[in-house]
Amino acid sequence: MKGKELNLLEWQKYYGTEEACAQALFQQRWLEGFRCPHCGHDHGYGITTRHRWECSRCHKQTSLTAGTLFHSTNLPLVKRFWAIYLLASDKGGISALRLSKQINVSWITASRMLRKIRIAMGHRDSIYRLEELIEIDDALIGGRQTGGKRGRGAERKTPILVAVENRGKRAGFIAMQQVSGINRQAISQFVKRHLLPDQGVRSDALPSLAEIGKTQNHDARVTPPHKAGEWLPWVHVAIGNLKAFLLGTYHGVTSKYLQEYLNEFCYRFNRRAWEAQLPSRLLNACLTHAQVKLKMV
Repeated sequence: MKGKELNLLEWQKYYGTEEACAQALFQQRWLEGFRCPHCGHDHGYGITTRHRWECSRCHKQTSLTAGTLFHSTNLPLVKRFWAIYLLASDKGGISALRLSKQINVSWITASRMLRKIRIAMGHRDSIYRLEELIEIDDALIGGRQTGGKRGRGAERKTPILVAVENRGKRAGFIAMQQVSGINRQAISQFVKRHLLPDQGVRSDALPSLAEIGKTQNHDARVTPPHKAGEWLPWVHVAIGNLKAFLLGTYHGVTSKYLQEYLNEFCYRFNRRAWEAQLPSRLLNACLTHAQVKLKMV
């Protein structure tokens, strides 16, 4: 969906008040006007101080935020809208600590908001599939440590699978997934989830990657490190950019929440050609998303 190109001042103009944010959420939730979820009646009136609508027939009240990404919170909508803008507008993302200072909320509140937004990012990208010529490789993400084994099998490292469309002089769309290990089952699930069938796929000759050939036109080559940039150029660029992103803004992440950060990176990467539209696109994704329940951080 194409979004509006909004800079900071324009965002403030459109969504700078609680009433404007509530109206945006109302229009997205009830495209054809209010309809009571209890009796189906199409007339009601708003209780603006509580973000609720009351049915004029059964008189049951419905929260404007119930069942949405903004469900069950006393936090002003305008702060949630600003969280979406700040996350989307900065190429490097925004940490929970920085967001908490920007919109004057606690770190735990900022962290929970960002987690929900990243989950919405992942769900929006999950409906798409990669196609044509695709590069696939694995990578290890984790904190630095001295000594011990390096590369595959290293301790305290989290494996991920990465797929990138190779469009010649540029990369196309991308998918990344945290996995428990680089094995045939994980690779089969990754390919099924992120690729259209019968696409051209390049990879190195890791034995478990042979699973790709069951559904794709797979071309595997033994790839020495100094040749990786020739056979799999874009997937290695993507992995390098991911690591810089995680270290630059977040100074590394734990495996517990890694997939959420992968969601953010892929969402931003896949829409880099529409950077000015990113805040409004992300807002649309969040406004249409269902409720997300999180465990305490």
